[in-house]
Amino acid sequence: MLPDPTVPSSLLAVLRLVGGSFTAPTFVTFSALVTGLIAQTGQSTVTGMLSGAGLTRVWSHDRAHAFFSRARWNADILGISLSHLIVRRLLAEGAVLTVAVDDTLFKRRGKRVFGAAWQHDGAAPGPKPVGRGTCFVVIGLVVELPVLARPVCLPVMARLWRPGQEKSKVDIAASMLRFLAACHYRRGLHVVADAAYHGKSLRGLPINVTFTTRLPATAVLYDLAPPRTGRRGRPALKGDRLGTAKELAATLAFASFEVRRYQRTDTVFLAETTCLWYGSFHTQTVRLILLRDDHTDTGYDLALITTDLTTPAPQLITRYAWRWSIEVTFAEGRHLLGVGQARNRTRAAVERTVPFGLYCYTITVIWYVLHGHQPDDAATHRERAPWYTTKTDPSLSDMIAKLRRTIIAARFMPTHPGQPTPTEIRAVQQAWATASPDYAA
Repeated sequence: MLPDPTVPSSLLAVLRLVGGSFTAPTFVTFSALVTGLIAQTGQSTVTGMLSGAGLTRVWSHDRAHAFFSRARWNADILGISLSHLIVRRLLAEGAVLTVAVDDTLFKRRGKRVFGAAWQHDGAAPGPKPVGRGTCFVVIGLVVELPVLARPVCLPVMARLWRPGQEKSKVDIAASMLRFLAACHYRRGLHVVADAAYHGKSLRGLPINVTFTTRLPATAVLYDLAPPRTGRRGRPALKGDRLGTAKELAATLAFASFEVRRYQRTDTVFLAETTCLWYGSFHTQTVRLILLRDDHTDTGYDLALITTDLTTPAPQLITRYAWRWSIEVTFAEGRHLLGVGQARNRTRAAVERTVPFGLYCYTITVIWYVLHGHQPDDAATHRERAPWYTTKTDPSLSDMIAKLRRTIIAARFMPTHPGQPTPTEIRAVQQAWATASPDYAA
């Protein structure tokens, strides 16, 4: 059993909702390591998680390492459990799921790290976007929360991709999407991805899934297949060549619309047509949507291809703009939770540790919405940092700080073990601020 109160009862209540993914002993370790990763302000290594949980003198470090390398649990099943938790607690009844897909590189050194290699790194500074590390393809549910003005992407699945392996990133993404769609077969899934995600693997997705991505500039589109002539021979699978997005932009008629994107409303010009992207989606009918900003006189600024044939074009632009939330999640997960800092090397440990860290991001947001949010959180932050004059919503750093204060208060408030009151949390915070003027929540 965990030494009481290692895990606050409010956090434990959230973790128990996904406890079916573990055996009873493994769940104890899981709960401690989640608490340790969130509470850790230093290096978020595996032993750092143990230190953050305050268990360095209670448990052997091998117990923490064994959780990732040898324990019997499945990262995909845990992610699916989190997705059901998000659907039940954070979304409206019957709501359609918006799913963002992308990949990211976590820097790793050492010749014996499984899956580590020199490869593309979109977040790398400088003219050469290359880095050495492990690349994970991630899918997350994009949700609108009542406590935030912007949508947030909550990771629910991540798989390692290795250069040179048989499966491409698109193959891995398609496999995860089919798994997620099967687990939420009663709901529609609207998937958004960047221009790298297209190809044969995305053909024949489940009927409850739509896919929207950017159209590469060199992609050639075709008209729908003509009706059968009744003559012998195989009927035509595609119509006449329509051309690239640039060529179609010169022929299509644009109309003015107002679209909501990136927390603002813009006036843009949109044009659309139904067609075939034969190279990627074969004979499946798709829509091309071209966007031209108000200040653009020629061509187009954004070309989207989608299998969603019914949603109005302005709503599709809004949905695609939500894709950026997964990039924010990657940045915040690295810098605020230390995702990817673990130094394990074996295959099972490498394949599990990054998904575990990304799931801690999801767990933190869920905990904050269900148990941690107070209406005056943003105002309290402005009192501590008055230069944030426009701050109206809590950020992830605020959520993590509040959960950390809850963990600290649970350990040092014996009158209410495991579940401190907001007054007790502020008392601990004030005591720390008095002892150290440089302390920042």
